[in-house]
Amino acid sequence: LASEWFKSKLMTVIFRIKSNGQNVPLNIAVTGETGSGKSSFVNAIRGIDNKDEKAAATGCVETTMEVTSYPHPNYPNVIFWDLPGIGSTNFPAAKYLKMVGFEKFDFFIIISADRFRENDLKLAKEIQRMEKKFYFVRSKIDDNIRNEKISQREFNEERTLTQIRNNCLQDLRLQSPQVFLVSSVDLTLYDFPLLVETLKEELPELKKEAFVLAMPNISLDMIKKKKKAFQAKVKYFAILSAGVGAVPVPGVSVAVDTALLVGVVTKYVLGFGLDIPSLKRMANYSGVPYEELMEVIKSTLIAVKVTPELLLRLLVQFSSLAVLLAAEEGTRFIPIVGIPISMGLSFTFTYRSLNMILDMLADDAEKELINDLSLPL
Repeated sequence: LASEWFKSKLMTVIFRIKSNGQNVPLNIAVTGETGSGKSSFVNAIRGIDNKDEKAAATGCVETTMEVTSYPHPNYPNVIFWDLPGIGSTNFPAAKYLKMVGFEKFDFFIIISADRFRENDLKLAKEIQRMEKKFYFVRSKIDDNIRNEKISQREFNEERTLTQIRNNCLQDLRLQSPQVFLVSSVDLTLYDFPLLVETLKEELPELKKEAFVLAMPNISLDMIKKKKKAFQAKVKYFAILSAGVGAVPVPGVSVAVDTALLVGVVTKYVLGFGLDIPSLKRMANYSGVPYEELMEVIKSTLIAVKVTPELLLRLLVQFSSLAVLLAAEEGTRFIPIVGIPISMGLSFTFTYRSLNMILDMLADDAEKELINDLSLPL
């Protein structure tokens, strides 16, 4: 009976692990009129420079001629769809939603670089009728601020932003429209953090984690959100480890534990954008040399392939974890009580190891953000 109960618990744990944000599909549509900056936004939100080989094509004329998917480089389950401009010859406003296949999208981001026009309003009303969520993004705000600084004798940035926002609201003529002012050149400025928070809160629970993990590290708060999402799963990996601890074969538990840790820690590194491709993309996007980014990072798990040997070398440096690892193997063969004790030790070892590594990686992500990019706290 106890065995069946444990199997049931183990299956629940496996289901919870599989149902995490790294597996749940999330489809985000980015649309608007020609030249609104859709493609630049799609690139920026994925942390990719416009010149990157995986970037959406950008330009001053219509470069998006068909519905094009752009998966997140680290989370392919999160897909940003660059849609052709509404009202273009091939995509007339009246048939737009049907032609782009609106039903597959979780929500729409409608972008404009100056004023929201009649087509944007029609699109929003049609999306609303289809009971989908939509959000307005006023792009290229950095251009507006720069131009206003040049042309105004007494420039005030807050006043300018308020005027732009009010103009957008007047154009839209909708009840309580959500408008976010954004610069794809620097996502830390203006309303992008608020846009991310709004989208996260309004997504279904299962999709929130997928969205958070796919977002660029634009603030310390974003890094904390990612850490919290990872921490929520630690206990399930520890329970899985405890289940393996019940196997009375020398070395099996340690081998499986380290293999489990490798998979989980690799996801942590990707989630915080601390793998080599992510760091190089960040260097290209931010203009900070890759070598300078690497100087801030302290963990031995970053910018390398995470292996069982590397993890064990790191973990045994901590005496408490080394003792747990040795005790787990030693207690396994004590009659009657050995297996339960070994399971408890296996749980504790995995739980402490993952939390310790998570702290290290989150700390490195924060240092990188503060010291190298000089972003706001």
